[in-house]
Formats: sequence, C-alpha cells, structure tokens
Amino acid sequence: MATIRVATTDAEIQRCFPIMAQLRPHLVEAKFLDRVRRQQNRSGYQLVFLEDGGAVKALAGFRISECLAWGKFLYVDDLVTTAAERGTGLGQQLMDWLLDQARANTCDEFHLDSGVQRFEAHGFYLKNRLHIKSLHFSRVLS
Repeated sequence: MATIRVATTDAEIQRCFPIMAQLRPHLVEAKFLDRVRRQQNRSGYQLVFLEDGGAVKALAGFRISECLAWGKFLYVDDLVTTAAERGTGLGQQLMDWLLDQARANTCDEFHLDSGVQRFEAHGFYLKNRLHIKSLHFSRVLS
C-alpha cells in the first residue's frame, strides 16, 4: 500500500535524493540535505514522498506562499515519479494529495512550472485541469 509522508528527518530527505536526481540531475548528493533544509527555513519548502513496498517511488517539493498576482497559492517546485513507475497512478496520488493540501490551506490557486521539453508531464498536468497561463522567462547569472 502506498503512503505519502512529509520528509522531516535527515534520513528521509536523503532517501529522496535518487528520485529527485531523475528530475534534477545537476544536484549533488553531498549538498542535497543542506539545500533542502535551507529552502525549508527560507521559504517553507516541504518535501513529500510516496513510499510503496519500502521504497520511495515518487516525490514532490512544494511551498505555500502569497503574492499580489495570485493571492495565496501552493507552488509545486518538484514533482517526479521514478522512471520505472510512470503511468502506474503514483503521480496521480501525489497530485491529488497536493491539491488537497492547497484546499486545506485555503489557497486561492495551485501553480507549477514545467520544462518545455517535458511533453508527457504536460499531458498529465492538462489531464488534471491545469492550464497553460504564461511563459516563464529566466536568465542564468552565475
């Protein structure tokens, strides 16, 4: 039976690294824990993982914030299912959990960004009634 839990201990956070690295291959395992803890302290980032059969099979990183454009919102920074488990419904379980969290926290909106190359993910988001609302522009400074 799959369970979703917030990663609170150092060990739980570290267990999430191999799956997070599938989405964020630039991350360095030795720096992962410190980076997650820093984001938790600065922006309220939460890392949740879906565990099935004793293994982490999917995860999401999110934060709840507020801005003038959207009001109170839940923003999904990271959402990934292991390559071997895609299409099995685990990502949907996480999406449903995240949407429930947004509602429970009286958020006005639910947001995430997705790389333009992630076509399969886009189909998943559209199926979940997320709409393409903007283009995201960025510039690397370092």
